[in-house]
Amino acid sequence: MNVFWHQRDLRLPDNRGLALAANDGPVVPVYVVDTDILKKVGKRQRAFFMQGVRAVKRAYRDRGSDLLVRSGDPAELLAAVVDEYDADRVVYNEHYRPARRNRQRRVDDAVTTKSVTDLLLVDPERLTPRYENHSRFYDDWQAEHKLPPADTPTADELADISDGKTAPGLAADIDLPAAGYDAARERYDQFLADGIETYNDTRDDMKAAVERPVGAVSRMSPYLAAGMIGVREVWRDASDRKAAVTGSAQRNVQKYRYELSWREQNYHLLYYNPDLLSTNYKSFPNPIAWENDPDNLAAWKRGETGYPLVDAGMRQLNQEGYVHNRPRQNVASFLTKHLLTDWREGLRYFTKQLIDHDPATNAGNWQWIASTGTDSVDVRIFDPVSQMSKYDDGADYVTEYVPELRGVDPAKIVDWPTLSAGERHQLAPEYPDPIVDRNAAYDRAQRVFETALGKR
Repeated sequence: MNVFWHQRDLRLPDNRGLALAANDGPVVPVYVVDTDILKKVGKRQRAFFMQGVRAVKRAYRDRGSDLLVRSGDPAELLAAVVDEYDADRVVYNEHYRPARRNRQRRVDDAVTTKSVTDLLLVDPERLTPRYENHSRFYDDWQAEHKLPPADTPTADELADISDGKTAPGLAADIDLPAAGYDAARERYDQFLADGIETYNDTRDDMKAAVERPVGAVSRMSPYLAAGMIGVREVWRDASDRKAAVTGSAQRNVQKYRYELSWREQNYHLLYYNPDLLSTNYKSFPNPIAWENDPDNLAAWKRGETGYPLVDAGMRQLNQEGYVHNRPRQNVASFLTKHLLTDWREGLRYFTKQLIDHDPATNAGNWQWIASTGTDSVDVRIFDPVSQMSKYDDGADYVTEYVPELRGVDPAKIVDWPTLSAGERHQLAPEYPDPIVDRNAAYDRAQRVFETALGKR
């Protein structure tokens, strides 16, 4: 008999650790409510996680077993479960956040364990420790074999146990999506039926993002971040679809598969750089002259910067716990470049607000956009005016989240930061003026980063 320790892998299907534990006889599944770990994510995601734990418990009960839910220190509690059930070992999936790795080591010291790679398609140890950009990483990653989804344990492979404890019910300040594997599978099926074959064409179309939230993009990130669906299952279904179509549909499906490699690289970065969440990945000969103006940071958090695309992105984040990738990049660039605010401030706020917060993806993407990470461009600055002109020229996305601008000519909304103060106040008196000058802020950011890089 084995004990399986659920962590951020809240599912039965395509769970490599669980499948491995089931190979050696009945499995006793356990989830430990570790408050120290849960405090590292926001209340919204904590509530989503706990809903996921309850969904896993129901799935075990449907199979005549149960999920043991315990609260406290994993090493002590898992050792007690091993003793109670006379189990041979604890099996778990490897996770890469430093705090989780430390807990895993303590469990290793307390009981006999076996761990496997489940979170990723490719074990980071199979790749070179450092890559200068994503293209080099992708070439090596693409060449590696990807395992098929792991088998789901049968009822006979699960221990005949019953437990009255469940995960605590936590409140969130927003409506949460349905949690659990079934909800994840339903969303992915919807995307496969009405989205993946046009994904590359619609992924940055902000009008499509408003009209078809699941379809223009997959919106699978909350489920992947919580481990409510396995990445091998997602990869297999996308690969099967790619093989079944031709032409533009195949190109679109391939783009979705390619985007999964960014998640893989961010975890590769975290695996080899445990301080990725707090320390610049790139070395600078000179310090970055962050301004860190608290008023500017507060305006950015509220979505009141006077830059419509940025404000729409921040308001979507605040209202939904999610923000579309295109405005997500723009709000991050605006904070770190136009406002010269340290990327760690943005990382902390995203951690608090996002339902789909993922430690590696959050840190890796913030560092990429802040020009402290793996980007091959020394200083990348998104211009929110030209970005809106290119991706939301009808202001469909902006006016969905910034009601003060509804009824204003979309062309005026696109050019909002460049209009005169008088024209802005006449068109939308309730909407704030830009908190920084577009051109001056852009030039200042370029100057600050080039100085940090020793180019000035």
